[in-house]
Amino acid sequence: MSYVWNWKVFLQSSLDGHPYYELLASGLMWTIATSVCAWLLAFVVGSIVGVMRTLPNAVARGFATSYVEVFRNVPLLMQIFLWYFVVPEFLPASVASYVKTADNGPFFTAVLAIGFFMSSRVAEQVRTGVGALPRGQFMAGTALGLTRAQTYRHILLPVAYRVVLPPMTSDFMATIKNTSVAMTIGLMELTGQARAMQEFTFQVFEAFSVAALTYLILNLAVTWLMRSLEKRLAVPGFIVVR
Repeated sequence: MSYVWNWKVFLQSSLDGHPYYELLASGLMWTIATSVCAWLLAFVVGSIVGVMRTLPNAVARGFATSYVEVFRNVPLLMQIFLWYFVVPEFLPASVASYVKTADNGPFFTAVLAIGFFMSSRVAEQVRTGVGALPRGQFMAGTALGLTRAQTYRHILLPVAYRVVLPPMTSDFMATIKNTSVAMTIGLMELTGQARAMQEFTFQVFEAFSVAALTYLILNLAVTWLMRSLEKRLAVPGFIVVR
């Protein structure tokens, strides 16, 4: 029996009365919200950990190194399950009950899991970016009377972020794609909505073809925006923009 294509399926109403294209659009919004929030968390935490890996303090470097090795070597799917099923068991009963029953529980869990998972990659990018800078820049900050924190804030990090902007772009795109794993804990993002659609309509190729095309367009848009930002922030001598 041959497969029967039906692109009009997106106009059909789902069980809750909404057309399937609206459900996919809703899934796209959850994908964008989850990826943006997770990336903000990853950027902040990863920057702190990355800076710690460049400090002369052995304890700080050891903690940061352990953090990176733990979060980047445990599969993301496993981390999501740990955050969703295991971590609440260590919280007070009232808090655990709220976390398990909250409507947005899967969303916040996905943000935490993906955010901390990607923060280990951001930390490595920041460490590499700071390490790639000439030692004279740090010495110049010291000569100006700046503290170590001020030197990082005003001299090293502004340049390091620009140096590692291209790999940061790849990490942000990976964050967007990683949101698809959140389907396993009940977050109805784009992949989750596409799977639900194919289960009720049996139009598997239509559902996942549109979902894949949406991911492609979304990531191409991110690539274009980040390349434009890279050109504007390029530092002569550190970044060659083609």
